[in-house]
Amino acid sequence: MSIVFAERAVWEYPLQRGRTRDETAEFLDRRVRGWDDRGFDLWAAVERASDELMGCIGLSVPDFLPEILPAVEVGWRLHPRYWGQGYATEGGDASLRFGFERLVLDRIVSVYEPINEASGRVMENLGMRFDRDTVHPERQIPVRVLAITRAEWEARGPLERR
Repeated sequence: MSIVFAERAVWEYPLQRGRTRDETAEFLDRRVRGWDDRGFDLWAAVERASDELMGCIGLSVPDFLPEILPAVEVGWRLHPRYWGQGYATEGGDASLRFGFERLVLDRIVSVYEPINEASGRVMENLGMRFDRDTVHPERQIPVRVLAITRAEWEARGPLERR
């Protein structure tokens, strides 16, 4: 996974660079702690046809944006060779299903930089709606928050059933 996370494009938003080996190790340690502490976090995303690691997709707590806490965020980080193929939407939908059905959450958010229009489109395809525009408190960059409630998700239904 460290090779995926070393790619600048994977972390263009918000880092404008790839992660170092130490940063990747810390990121992965946080994911494992999330599973240990909360019973959820990001999953490794593996392409079925090739068995190659694409990146990660799942749910986490957006501690970097305290103004929206408590919250659970759906998110994804995929290697660019897997962009535009529906993997983020498919994994995002599976994550929403897990959050609403298994974790019985009432609401799930997603946060992105408005300049990253592709991520915003995935969120909209998932049925998420605008919640707020704000500023990342550490990086001082604009971010947009989208959200979906369990009731909205149930009315929308999983994408696989549409």
